[in-house]
Amino acid sequence: MVSMRVRNLSDLSRLSIMIAIVVVACVHNLAASPIKWRDALNQPREWYGSDESVRIADNLIVYQRDSGGWPKNIDMAVLLTDTDRTGILKQKSYADSTIDNGATYSQLVFLARVYTAKQISRHKDSFLSGLDYLLNAQYGNGGWPQYFPLKKGYYERITFNDNAMIGVMSLLRDIAQRRSDYLFVDEERKERAAKAVAKGIECILKTQVRVRGRLTVWCAQHDEKTFSAAQARAFEPVSLSGDESVGIVEFLMGIENPKPPVVEAIKSAVAWFRVSELNGIRWVETAARDHVVVRDPNAPPIWARFYDIETTRPIFTGRDGVIKYDVAEIESERRNGYRWYTNAPARLLNKEYPAWLRKMAQTKTTIS
Repeated sequence: MVSMRVRNLSDLSRLSIMIAIVVVACVHNLAASPIKWRDALNQPREWYGSDESVRIADNLIVYQRDSGGWPKNIDMAVLLTDTDRTGILKQKSYADSTIDNGATYSQLVFLARVYTAKQISRHKDSFLSGLDYLLNAQYGNGGWPQYFPLKKGYYERITFNDNAMIGVMSLLRDIAQRRSDYLFVDEERKERAAKAVAKGIECILKTQVRVRGRLTVWCAQHDEKTFSAAQARAFEPVSLSGDESVGIVEFLMGIENPKPPVVEAIKSAVAWFRVSELNGIRWVETAARDHVVVRDPNAPPIWARFYDIETTRPIFTGRDGVIKYDVAEIESERRNGYRWYTNAPARLLNKEYPAWLRKMAQTKTTIS
């Protein structure tokens, strides 16, 4: 700590200059510190015109595969050495491009923001290559697989898991609607994006699970040929999703002037969420870092990640794939390594759906 007695105006001026220098240095050091990729889309708008944003955008070009897409689970905001770049560039031909865990569409959102701010042509070229990747990856029936080029196994399923397909469609809708970050996209691609979104909506409507004649919600993944609910990993069974279905409904509510089938899909899913809420329990982490269910009559409603389609009972599975009805019965590694409960439907029911109803009433859309 610096102590200084101010004797005159000159001393005060010098002190003010010193403080200003310290503040500028601190701000500079903060700006120079690399952020994590997980935080790259959560920065102030002006930040996307910074040198740091350009550095990260250039990183994305290095990581981009020849297919146009990106792999997942990599911190692409790290400071790369020349040796790092050489090694990553050797992976250009890898067939690991995916939309899982936010991959590809998140990189495209970032590139669009930086290009809009800086107008650097290489960022636009990378974006357009990635956009073409997403448009080419779509199935003819409107769905998107988890990996493209296609990877055998559950990766071929129509993938709602972790909001993969909804993330892609949200980006394409923003492009088609000429949002400010995407004004540079050519008209042909904008039209292709609009058609892709329309096909995706049809796929969403076809995959909504119907039980005893009633529409409910969606599975985290669906068969790419039959649209039926499908299993992914052993601990991701055929089920109704209390988590991914929220993102789907939110996307559908963003459709302007929705047609009756879309309105029915939204209302049916909301009705299912209401009867499927779980009361009187909390999902908590103990001091020993173990996740457990505890009884609490004052707890707000929560929802399970997976529900049995026929009985609507919450279900849980470990790596052995055996269905359990109590999360405590699965192994510790899976119990603590997966998100088994969610409160996301509460936001939908209490805020977003009522707001949508008011909007529909104001636009005189028939919803009854």
